[in-house]
Amino acid sequence: MIYINTLSRKKLSMLSGLLVGLSYPPGLGIIALFGLVPILRVWLTTSPKSSLKYSFLSSIVCSTVSLYWIGLNSGASITPVIISLIAAILYLSIFWLITGYSISWMKKKYSKTIYVIPFLWVGMEFLKSYGPLAFPWSNLALTQSNFLPILQIIDHTGSEGVSFWVILVNINIYLILYDKQRKYKVYTILAFLIIAPILYGLIKINSFNEQLWEKRFISIIQPNIDPNLKWESSYRDELYGEMDSLNALAYDLKSDLVLWPEAALPNYMRVSYIRKKYEKLVQETSKPVLMGTLDYKTVKNTRISLNGSIFFDGSTKNKMYHKLFLVPFAEYIPLSPKFPILNNLNFGQGNFIQGEEHTLFNLDSIFFSNLICYDLSNPLIVKDFIKRGARFLTVQANVAWLQNSSGVRQFFEMAKLRAVENRTGIALSANTGISGIINPLGEVVHKIHYNKQEVINGEVFLNNEVTFYSKYGNIFSKICFFINLICFALIKLKFLR
Repeated sequence: MIYINTLSRKKLSMLSGLLVGLSYPPGLGIIALFGLVPILRVWLTTSPKSSLKYSFLSSIVCSTVSLYWIGLNSGASITPVIISLIAAILYLSIFWLITGYSISWMKKKYSKTIYVIPFLWVGMEFLKSYGPLAFPWSNLALTQSNFLPILQIIDHTGSEGVSFWVILVNINIYLILYDKQRKYKVYTILAFLIIAPILYGLIKINSFNEQLWEKRFISIIQPNIDPNLKWESSYRDELYGEMDSLNALAYDLKSDLVLWPEAALPNYMRVSYIRKKYEKLVQETSKPVLMGTLDYKTVKNTRISLNGSIFFDGSTKNKMYHKLFLVPFAEYIPLSPKFPILNNLNFGQGNFIQGEEHTLFNLDSIFFSNLICYDLSNPLIVKDFIKRGARFLTVQANVAWLQNSSGVRQFFEMAKLRAVENRTGIALSANTGISGIINPLGEVVHKIHYNKQEVINGEVFLNNEVTFYSKYGNIFSKICFFINLICFALIKLKFLR
């Protein structure tokens, strides 16, 4: 690490971007624990104006390395794919710019700015979790998805708590490298702040008793169907036959629910004549099926598309859920719901509208909720399902569009965060990998690997109680954000020097 002293600010910025980018799944999360040290050196030793340039450079490298897969989406035409990739990279750079400029500006005014940096970073993640371009996917917490002890704190703090911890570790390493005075009291305090969450996590993991948790058996289907063929009329009969065969395998297993992936069949199941076949099957077997399906509604003689799931529970009501969190520029144009004229823009994107309610499905008096693909990335949407009464969560996805990229791995790893935040079991069915079952500790209980056609069966844990995070949401990140505002105000008023 001493080698970084010989690098220019430009190279330090690029190095940090590269290291942090490589720490996201399927990379090595441990890299994130020191990956920000080079850019910290830049932020703390350069002017606010120069910091903007170097922050932008670092962000571009980081986002390109970790999010390149956005440009591999084979389910959309090249124009919206490129627009989505560029928009994501540029959008995320805004928050790096804000952070870098703020740190450099504060450093000029306040010598102990380094201790404010974790609050600044979490404040940044708080800001980018809201609005039509919300993108919590890239939070630093995702880099630690395999380090289960530290993940356990997010049942109180949300994923931002892990981001805070990662920054603390980076700061401690920075001080060891650059603090000539060797303030051991500071090191002791920081070491405690680093170790304490890990100890909490180890206690949570070791005290986990499976016997105290209610469970339900779920059969998960991963069909591994080429999504580019799904809507081809020549392939339709073969597809229906293949899905029926997989469903029969699932029915042979001991299960309380059969879970299909997103948009499993090329039709609008709510109005399709094929629906009756599955209604009859469920009535005869008393084994419910949750199936991903496209849907639509008609408004003023105009058909509007929705991405949904339909629940066959033996009744004729077939309750549905419609996706709440749409992918910007791929599924819709941001702000188009408020400004319909934007719908006239045609980049080859889908023109979907978001759902309007947090649907609860009833499985033998046990309520559960479903997430559709990108929904999973938004922790605030997920916790609202739990707060409203869901005892476990299912996820339907079609990440086959992302091919064999890191995006597929990142998506599955996010499910661990959502499971721990809400202390609930999660069952995930993807058209092609990765599918599986995750317990309330974030442990993967069952898994179907990428590019495999398989049906698995396993127990999904029902949550015992609503966690602090499920009740109060991202109050931790809000506190960090307001601490930032207070610090800025105090520095501006010259109360801090």
